[in-house]
Amino acid sequence: MRCSRALSLFSALLIGAGAALAQSPAHPFPQHVAYAAGSIRPSQFTPAQMDADVQAFYDYWKKTYLLPAGTTSDGRPRYRVAFGKSGANAKATVSEGQGYGMVIVPLMAGHDPDARQLFDGLYEFAAAYPSHRDPRLMQWKVPIDKGDGADSAFDGDADIAYGLLLANAQWGSAGKVDYATAAKPRLAGILAATIGKESRLPTLGDWAEPGTTKQYEPRSSDFMPGHFRAWARFTKDPTWDTVASNCAAVVTALQANHSSETGLLPDFIIGAHPLSAAKPAGPHFLESANDGALYYNAGRDPWRLGTDALLNRDATSAAQAKKIAAWLNQKTGGQAKKIHAGYHLDGTDLKGNDYFSTFFAAPMGVAAMLDSANQGFLDSIYASVRTKHENYFEDSVTLLCLLVMSGNFWDPTTVGDAPRQPIQPPDK
Repeated sequence: MRCSRALSLFSALLIGAGAALAQSPAHPFPQHVAYAAGSIRPSQFTPAQMDADVQAFYDYWKKTYLLPAGTTSDGRPRYRVAFGKSGANAKATVSEGQGYGMVIVPLMAGHDPDARQLFDGLYEFAAAYPSHRDPRLMQWKVPIDKGDGADSAFDGDADIAYGLLLANAQWGSAGKVDYATAAKPRLAGILAATIGKESRLPTLGDWAEPGTTKQYEPRSSDFMPGHFRAWARFTKDPTWDTVASNCAAVVTALQANHSSETGLLPDFIIGAHPLSAAKPAGPHFLESANDGALYYNAGRDPWRLGTDALLNRDATSAAQAKKIAAWLNQKTGGQAKKIHAGYHLDGTDLKGNDYFSTFFAAPMGVAAMLDSANQGFLDSIYASVRTKHENYFEDSVTLLCLLVMSGNFWDPTTVGDAPRQPIQPPDK
């Protein structure tokens, strides 16, 4: 009898240990990935201090924006990323924010013991609100606002898909959510419903009819070459490499023909047929008078391009991001607090942009990492954003950029082969 009980207890301990092992992240925070040769990191803080900065920023972000949102039919919790801190925005969620959350949370596993449960809940919320046009995608806003918001937005689904690949790399796919399997229909939906049939550029969402002229009118911040290369490796579909290449061609054309001195990119692009004919959209193309300027969409471009260059060693993305960072370093005298909230493509100020926001500074920090000539500028940017909180959008983008600047952003399809860098503080 005692032997039987002992065996039962031993079996229970083994099962418990196995469950704990299954929950353990394969790539726990911090990772300190070695980025492209010649890239730099902030120099005025040690790696341990930057890790602590990211942890503190994440803890604030999680407490402020990551909210419970009911349960699944079998009682598992759902979570959502709130669109703001208070009022109607706090009660709303957009797919963009859900995507940000689904990228951030698996990267923070190891620091956050609840990361897997939170990620699963974020995924379940996204899956519960499919686009009314293509149910493989998420509707862009929950709840729908006056009949608008039932279709998709490209960036939200792109980050949701990337997040699923991060989760698969972090925890495997043997849990309640099979991350790898869940990623496949979403990627298929993104390709079928939001990638131009001939342009092979991202469209604005599944409402933009990828077989029409709308396929030549993308949002520059939807150019996510690092995502596309990861998807190509995961799916073995070279179409995603074509998408990355075509996005690069459009950026090259814009920088050559419309921002030769600054490298700045517009929020929205029109006429990309052929790709070399791409040009900035006019005012009020979709959102504001600044649709043809670098504003609250294109402000993300230095981060997206810079991250691709750092992780994938892509020379074209590196040159494009470095051009922007070099211009802004010169314009501001290397002082982050002189970065303003958007610019015309010739580098002149937009009306009313004379204020500092982490949203415009943090992505520039990622681009600044590509050139040692930007060391002082990078240090200034990092110091200006590391503890500054604004609102959902700014804080989410800043946290993602802090993950990159601290060496803790990684590609789920290459992380097993990525060298780690025990970073030492530079001599002063």
